[in-house]
Amino acid sequence: MIGLPLKRVHRAGIVRRVRIEQLEYIAAVTRLGSLRRAAEELHLSQPALSETVRNLERELGVDLLERKRSGATISAEGRELLPHIATVIEAVDRLRDAAGDQHRVSRMIRLGTVNTATVPLLIPAVREFRATHPVTQVEVVGAQQTEIHRALLEGGVDLGLVNYLRGDDVPPDLETTELLRGHPVVCLRPDSPLAARPTVSAADLVDGREPLIVMRSGYLMHRFIHRLLAGRTPSFSYSTDGAEMGKLMVAEGLGVTVLPDFSVIGDPLERGGTITHRPLADGEDTEVLLVIQRRRSGSVPRAVRDLHQLFVRRAGTPTAP
Repeated sequence: MIGLPLKRVHRAGIVRRVRIEQLEYIAAVTRLGSLRRAAEELHLSQPALSETVRNLERELGVDLLERKRSGATISAEGRELLPHIATVIEAVDRLRDAAGDQHRVSRMIRLGTVNTATVPLLIPAVREFRATHPVTQVEVVGAQQTEIHRALLEGGVDLGLVNYLRGDDVPPDLETTELLRGHPVVCLRPDSPLAARPTVSAADLVDGREPLIVMRSGYLMHRFIHRLLAGRTPSFSYSTDGAEMGKLMVAEGLGVTVLPDFSVIGDPLERGGTITHRPLADGEDTEVLLVIQRRRSGSVPRAVRDLHQLFVRRAGTPTAP
């Protein structure tokens, strides 16, 4: 021990005292955004969870959470440590798998999605995954693209389903595999005045014949509509959060919306005749891609790899290298 600085000895002892459940708890607080929600999911009392996190902070010498009256959120220092925490949790998972612990319930897979192809692709994939991984839970988190990217890089979600327009840049730190490719279409009711037309133009969307239901800022289709209308403003419009709510609003007769064709075709509302679609005359040259993404760095748990492969197979696309 001679010649070893005292601070280094102290820090080495700290690392040995950190427990895996402490890291899993801080990951849960980060993912859910509050101690209260994390305590509910982990089936712990909030004081017990708070004390566990405080113990970890004392052991690491870092304030992982920023505590306010409105609740606790991850601190800047904690955010820097999240990728390392995710790596440790994944390493423990691999160790458990290698030990053949068949009685352990596998950790939950977290899947972030913009919900564009929830019914045609996501639901069937999760159903098939359940048949082969009966003890692995899948948490589906609806979010915007930027939120999913951040959660992927920080370890908050394992896989992400997001949209791009052909030609968009993709984050270099994420492995991206194309699943579906389509074109923007106008989603409307069969009894809509616009349904009698073979195609619908941008001018039709702003003339007031039907209210326009627009995806909220942060979604790819919001960006596309902004570009499509080129400064023209609909006489009346709604704003909503995600394709699934947009389709429900169309089904209830509130207006029309613009979505990728793969989001409408095969949807139960479309199969039941409640909604339909028409080509968008001004968007025929625009391609919308649905891709699946995961982090490039670190190892990938086996269950996550299996779900990723299942999405690729169901979409009928080759596996990305």
